[in-house]
Amino acid sequence: MDSADLDYRARTQSGCIPPHLAVRLLELVPERAGFWACHGEWFCAREWARLLGERGRQAQALDVLAPYVATGWWTAVVAAAGLLEGWGRADEAITLTRMRMEAGHPLALESYARLLARHGRSGEAFTLLQPHIDDRSLATALVDVAADAGRDDDVAALLAARVPDGHRCDSPWCCRGLDPDTAIGLLATLHERHGRIDDAIALLHTRDKASLNNRDQLADLLARHNRIDELRAYAATEPLGIATRRLAEVLEERGDIEGAIAAYRQAGDDSLRRYQTAGPLADLLARHSRNDEAIDVMRALADAPGGAEDWILHQLCTLYADQGRPEDGLAYLDARTGHPGEVEWELLWMRLPLMAACGRVDEAYEQVRAHPEGGTPYAAPHIAELLAGAGRTEEAVAVLRPHARENRHDLAGYLMDLGRIDEAVAVLQQGAPCPPQSEPVGWNERPPFRNSVA
Repeated sequence: MDSADLDYRARTQSGCIPPHLAVRLLELVPERAGFWACHGEWFCAREWARLLGERGRQAQALDVLAPYVATGWWTAVVAAAGLLEGWGRADEAITLTRMRMEAGHPLALESYARLLARHGRSGEAFTLLQPHIDDRSLATALVDVAADAGRDDDVAALLAARVPDGHRCDSPWCCRGLDPDTAIGLLATLHERHGRIDDAIALLHTRDKASLNNRDQLADLLARHNRIDELRAYAATEPLGIATRRLAEVLEERGDIEGAIAAYRQAGDDSLRRYQTAGPLADLLARHSRNDEAIDVMRALADAPGGAEDWILHQLCTLYADQGRPEDGLAYLDARTGHPGEVEWELLWMRLPLMAACGRVDEAYEQVRAHPEGGTPYAAPHIAELLAGAGRTEEAVAVLRPHARENRHDLAGYLMDLGRIDEAVAVLQQGAPCPPQSEPVGWNERPPFRNSVA
């Protein structure tokens, strides 16, 4: 085995059995999953080793992973260390992770330090991480391990030094080292840890960019400390609607459904906030059996100027189907789009599940095959899903077969449904890709973050 090849296949999920199908293979024919686990199929190896460990066959589980670990591939090292830690063999997990850290793997330091901290060695973890305060993920880990190490004051001083007065970066390359917004967020975490909630809130209000990964730290902090009035005031000004969503989540958790609905409805007519909050509002209404209102929300958004976006219409069609009103969904689409043969493919595929729910599978199939894009690789999965949903899996396979290269995962899944396991695996492994021979070189091709390749 070769670590670069393993990493490339795993990241691209090409030329291999992908995770979800490895799980299905293990469920359907465990012995075949075990066979492929020992023949270069990483996701099978991971699932097979997990199962062996659950059955108390730890030595065999490690033997399965050993050839992958021996390549030095970081993903395999993490999996093996995770199993060892879960079995109560933390010292072995620490040793295994330390070997890769000492070999210079860019991701190993954080994992090693966090592993030490979880097992009573927070002081060592802090010492290892402290020189890397200017790395975002390592700085986050440093804050996490500082409490048990008794070093909160030390890391707070380091972070405070990285928050320049009045300056905020206007691009990822503005300042070297830890960006001020990240430093502010981490320093606020330390303030909150020590009960200085007002200080944390005031600090978070100074950030330039409030959200990260569709979460807002200030909104989450206010929710955790039951400062609902402040959260409501913040939601009224936060431009992306993320704080509004957090406010509605808190109110719903408390059983105040009307309050949660009102929070969304009061988000205002600003187009960006409306797009961010309409979908969650419709989901909230549907969760509480107020389906007509949910549909009204999405219809109003779809009917607004510029509102006929794919995700909006798709959610609306899903609501119609879930409520048992597929005919109404079709009528709405027909009113918007006219004759199906003249409709763009992005809208036509939304009709298929609605027509199937009306018992019109054959008609839907004729319409889609007659469409100019009905024979394309991107249309094939939708047609196959239509047929398979009607119990016509063989026909679904026939539709996908000419486009196997682009739709290997879908085709293999249906073949597994038919019990044709070896054929499914052959489809997945066909035309295995070759990883790049070397990293590209160029002034703009090495981003300012750590390489994730083993």
